[in-house]
Amino acid sequence: MTVNVGFLGAGIAASWHLENLVTMEGVRVAALCDTAEGKAASMAAQYGGQPYTRYEEMLDKEDLDALYICLPPFAHAEQEIAAAERGIHLLVEKPVTLDPQQGRRVAEAIERAGVLSSSGYHWRYYNTVDRLREVLAERPIGMVLGRWMGGIWDAPWWKDRTKSGGQIVEQIGHFFDLLRYVLGEVRSVSGGLSHRGLINDVEGYNLDDVSTVNLRFEDGVIGNVSATCMVQRGYSLQIDFLGRRLVLELTMGQLRIADGEEVTVVENQVSSKLPSHFAALDRTFIEAVRRGDGSAVRSTYADALRTLDLVLAVQRSIDTGETVFLHSEGK
Repeated sequence: MTVNVGFLGAGIAASWHLENLVTMEGVRVAALCDTAEGKAASMAAQYGGQPYTRYEEMLDKEDLDALYICLPPFAHAEQEIAAAERGIHLLVEKPVTLDPQQGRRVAEAIERAGVLSSSGYHWRYYNTVDRLREVLAERPIGMVLGRWMGGIWDAPWWKDRTKSGGQIVEQIGHFFDLLRYVLGEVRSVSGGLSHRGLINDVEGYNLDDVSTVNLRFEDGVIGNVSATCMVQRGYSLQIDFLGRRLVLELTMGQLRIADGEEVTVVENQVSSKLPSHFAALDRTFIEAVRRGDGSAVRSTYADALRTLDLVLAVQRSIDTGETVFLHSEGK
């Protein structure tokens, strides 16, 4: 079976997925759509497919099996619902929306139509994360510490919180999603920020200088995730899991397991370099579409909404200075 794939949004994230898809047997890039005149045409010239500027026209004219929706967070509206109603399987880049109510409408449409869905939380697919989960299933931990220290993303909308949701929502969501995946749900969050105007050389920038958030998981583990985009891109991305004589250090490149005096390093089989760190995510989704079986998908649209609830709670705590409880029993 040839899987006919369409793309809505022809930006950086779309190009990463396309770089992987064009290497897969039985995958055909059928169509690309972007509202920016010429953007879809330029990408189609490189990867194939028919270019469009209106997604409704693309959905009506093309016989698509799957649609990658690679839109900026603020731009999600009725696109997912329109595709689901046509029986098209969906991979929606993260965050899947900035509006939880709209997200729930989409989730209902996906369930009603019976189509498969996936989101762009690619860390879940790393072999290092598989090994991390194995260790955590056998050994309890008490604390988790994460740090995402990097630079400002290239896309012009990213530096505008009304369009991206801010660094916590758009970028650090990867960490919060991963922590949900390996440790379970979060009971409460309390965050803080510093905005001293240190990033004053970027026009239109209105995000925080730095932020930090404390988390309490439902099983009692406590954690902290701190972030900034003041420094160089990719300066330090790491999560440490701490137990009795146990330290698990996870980066994009490897998992380092320090168990007492014994140290083991598990290398990430998926390159941490773009675009191939999406490879396992893309292969899993395409194979799910081919087989009509989504059981191997590790982050569905509905699950990505739970991560959205968490990052919005984090941002709300940062904005208000109050502890935010994610479940009614904690209120």
